[in-house]
Amino acid sequence: MYRRITGRGRVFAARGVTATVALAGAALLLSGCSSSDGDGKDEEGVGSGVSQQPKGEDPFWVNPEGNAAKQVSAYEKDGKKDDAKQIRKIAEQPVAEWILPEDPEKQTRGYTEAAEKADRDALLVLYNIPHRDCGQFSKGGAADGNAYRAWIDGVAKGIGDRAATVILEPDAVLHMVDQCTPPEFHEERYDLLKGAVAKLKSLKNTKVYLDAGNAGWSKPDSLYDPLKRSGVEQADGFSVNVSNFQTTEASKRYGKTLSAKVGGKPFVIDTSRNGRGPYTGKGKDPWCNPPGRALGEAPTTKTGDDLVDAYVWVKRPGESDGTCRGGPQAGQWWPEYALSLAKASAP
Repeated sequence: MYRRITGRGRVFAARGVTATVALAGAALLLSGCSSSDGDGKDEEGVGSGVSQQPKGEDPFWVNPEGNAAKQVSAYEKDGKKDDAKQIRKIAEQPVAEWILPEDPEKQTRGYTEAAEKADRDALLVLYNIPHRDCGQFSKGGAADGNAYRAWIDGVAKGIGDRAATVILEPDAVLHMVDQCTPPEFHEERYDLLKGAVAKLKSLKNTKVYLDAGNAGWSKPDSLYDPLKRSGVEQADGFSVNVSNFQTTEASKRYGKTLSAKVGGKPFVIDTSRNGRGPYTGKGKDPWCNPPGRALGEAPTTKTGDDLVDAYVWVKRPGESDGTCRGGPQAGQWWPEYALSLAKASAP
């Protein structure tokens, strides 16, 4: 994502950069993930001792071998106890797993089996639509419609009957509305999104939230029909603020405006980095690795609002938005930025 009008940072690494990391879910099955009876925090996991959150408040799986957990271990090994304590704020919360183009069945099976073993739900992001991100930091996606359909089939096979919550294609609808995606690709994209919703909803225990932009978008009325054409009414709801910094309250208002026009559908809010709201300082691309931001509300399904199904961390805090403000490639772990987010957050 690159447009200032929408202002959403992206988290997807360049193809092949972290392919081995993407298959870590399968390796977790051999590493002894922690489990719980659901009454409180689990026994410690591997490495840094990262544990699951109480299931009643937060049913999503914490990956005990995620980048943040590895960073905690590294800091502890180096005697940097204060830094390790800060990064633990990230490591102990569930963050979404972004499914790479290569071998989606293996990835989704690995993550969902690991989550099932811990008695939790996997939180997954599908971000592989053709012509993705309009050629910017996270450009790419499936080669064509048939390749995308085959990819979705692989995702579905890997999930099977296990519990999963899927955030479907950040930016895909919004980029049709703002014409960032050329008009000649729109009809195919509508068909692909609607087909993906149908395929995933055919699974026994999968919830699907179609991405619907963020509160920085000034024309929510222009999204109503495109969301419907993309299958939002067949989905469980929609997602807002993915990889963005809009406040939770602004996101609620925005989501409720959309909900009223798409059948009263509920939504989830990405609160991963919105603790201080959007960046208003100098410099272009305020969505891209902005300074002075903070972690937002911890993931939970106890939101106190019937229309807000959950606060979720879709963007993985500490991973770069792109090669701006000194950052590495989009999706790569950036420990210095992770520390800045954690230190700016409440204890």
